[in-house]
Order: sequence, then C-alpha cells, then structure tokens
Amino acid sequence: MAKRVTQCPVARSVERVGDEWSVLILRDALYGLTRFDEFQKSLGIAPNILTRRLNSLVETGMLERVQYSEHPPRFEYRLTPAGRDFRTVVLAMVAWGNRHFAHEGLSMIIVDAKTGEVADPILVDSKSGRPLTTPEFRVVAGPAASDVMKKRYDTLPPTTSILETAK
Repeated sequence: MAKRVTQCPVARSVERVGDEWSVLILRDALYGLTRFDEFQKSLGIAPNILTRRLNSLVETGMLERVQYSEHPPRFEYRLTPAGRDFRTVVLAMVAWGNRHFAHEGLSMIIVDAKTGEVADPILVDSKSGRPLTTPEFRVVAGPAASDVMKKRYDTLPPTTSILETAK
C-alpha cells in the first residue's frame, strides 16, 4: 500500500510520532535515557515493539543510533535536533494532560528551575512574545501550499482557526 502524501504539518508529525510508545520513548530520551535497556525498564515495553519504535524514530530523524561498544555490539539512541525540538510538544502535553486528565491530582508539574514556582506553559509568537490566540493570530496556507490546501484555508471563515479556544 502506498504511503499517503500530505502537506499538513499535523498529519506529517503524527505520521512520525503518532503512537503512544514513540511519544513515551521521546519523552524518556528528553529525560536523558539513551540505551535500549533503559527504555525497556522505564516503559515496560516488549523488546520487539521497542526495537520497531526505535528503528522508526531513527528512520524519521528523531533519534540517531550510535555504537558505544564493539564487543558485544551495543548502541545508544541520541536525540537529533528534530528530537530535541519535540520537547515543546512534550511540555505542551504535560500541561494539557494536567489540565484535562489529572482528576486524581498532578503527578508531574513544570516549575521554574530557579524559583520553584509552578509554570503554566502557553504557546507564544517568538517575534512579538504574544500568546498565539484568536483573533490576533490564525492559521493560513503557506507559500508552498498546494491548491487543495489553499482552497481549504481560503474557504474557512476569518474567525475559524485551530488556535481558537472553545468556550
């Protein structure tokens, strides 16, 4: 079966890290884990599934496989720049998960490293420092968008955006 080609950055991202194990492996890599046995112990994942997910994350450029022992051959998995960039996604998931699914209380929080104050992450524009909310910002087709994608975004009402928060 041929792989579907899409210009949507959300679809492209999900295609690379769209299963639970891949996201959790990346989370653990961001915590500093690099070796197969460390991932397996942390996640309780079957070795065959871990092997497939690690290979996939290497193939998609999120991790790189680096040999650290010749006899026996052993490898570690290090974050690439794309993998390190996934940190913002993990932090957003922590905030979103805490906000909507931590009914028993917060098991993990993000704090200011110097003050210990609890942080409340938001997505901001790096140029202006303003929160990415509507109506100040909206998603539009980019310069490389296909005609189909341009049409999709051109037909949305001006107030419709994935940045919009439901009331």
